[in-house]
Amino acid sequence: MSDCDVVVLGLGPGGEDAAGKLAESGLEVVAVDSGLVGGECPYWGCIPSKTMIRAANLLAEARRVNAMAGSASVTPDWSPLARHIREETDDWNDQVAVERLQGRGARLVRGHGRLQGRRAVEVAGELLRARRAVLIDTGTAPWVPPVPGLDELSYWTNRQAVETDVLPRSLVVLGGGAIGVELAQVFSRFGVELSVVEVAERLLSMEEPESSDLLARVLREEGVAVHCGAQITRLTSGPEIGIELEDGSKVRGEKLLVAAGRRPDLAAIGAGTIGVDEKGNSLPTDEHMRVTDGVWAIGDVTGHGAFTHMSLYQAAIAVDDILGRDRPGARYHAVPRVTFTDPEIGAVGMSEREARRRGLSVRTGYTSLAESSRGAIHRVGNAGFVKLVADDRRRVLVGATSAGPSGGEMLGLLTLAVHAEVPLEQLEAMIYAYPTFHRAIQAALDDLARGE
Repeated sequence: MSDCDVVVLGLGPGGEDAAGKLAESGLEVVAVDSGLVGGECPYWGCIPSKTMIRAANLLAEARRVNAMAGSASVTPDWSPLARHIREETDDWNDQVAVERLQGRGARLVRGHGRLQGRRAVEVAGELLRARRAVLIDTGTAPWVPPVPGLDELSYWTNRQAVETDVLPRSLVVLGGGAIGVELAQVFSRFGVELSVVEVAERLLSMEEPESSDLLARVLREEGVAVHCGAQITRLTSGPEIGIELEDGSKVRGEKLLVAAGRRPDLAAIGAGTIGVDEKGNSLPTDEHMRVTDGVWAIGDVTGHGAFTHMSLYQAAIAVDDILGRDRPGARYHAVPRVTFTDPEIGAVGMSEREARRRGLSVRTGYTSLAESSRGAIHRVGNAGFVKLVADDRRRVLVGATSAGPSGGEMLGLLTLAVHAEVPLEQLEAMIYAYPTFHRAIQAALDDLARGE
């Protein structure tokens, strides 16, 4: 048995940061994780996947030369990208992160940690008792849907997709969420025959329908077979994996990538010992990230969005609360998110559907990016739009989408507008630089005003 001030169970980006800050404040901190320090993001998620996307986008841009600036040819080669990803992740070695964490004063214990009631964690045969707090950041794992026959097949998750040194001839992606569509476009641009199978009626089903329509159209134009509203009736293995759909169609691929979402395993961390339903999909927290007395949680496991920026945001709140510092609690009305496809799909706050479901007085504004001055200049690869969702009673934006070549970057202004509840009149009175993509926001505001 060992006593300490704080046990941090799980070392994703938020957990690592929180452990370091708490240790630097003078507390005795023990950090526990069976995986790599830093979690999914730097090794299989955000960083390597966006490196893959950057490479794939370079190929796409080279292919666009013929439509605007002469002639060019490009030959995809996965080898240099695979080498770069291995270098970027230190060949999936976290020694640098471990030294960084220990340098900030935390003690690292490798192993699967499990709660033993409040303020206690068992790991590697050792019982750690926390005098002040247990902070949970155990994240999520790929969810494998209960498709008959799937458990008998060899398939990829995002980890195998990122780690691969050799491309398959063909790939079926099961899931049309952000991870699925990002990786599908990457592999397609490197010459892999691609199919996306999504059970929902559209890709990116949590985003605006306009985003789904745009992305499906672009992917199909690039040669990706997109199957939405697809119910799988049978899976077969052999030289290729075969998927039979309810409508009678068949999809085949050398490899299968399961990208059907991610879920936490609350039973594995002993959530029941602190009174939490282990069959649930998240640890419930208050605005200060408290689960119960002496226990805080941050990151994916809280169910407020599987984003690194969410984990870091919540970590700062939890750290201050553990240290007894006054700080505003968490608010989730302006959570930004980006699907890093080409075009990028940036969104913040509520969709139109969600705003109407909540009974708001909804007004929307819309403009096509291709019809803007910058869109005309950009010409090839200029697909996109700006959509604004306003609460007409309060005269503020409650949601927005910016899709296009710089969709994620354009989102900054819109996130500020939703977060700070900037009055529509102030947004309309701003000066928008010409000719930029973000000037399309002004056109969307004009459209919103015309609907009044």
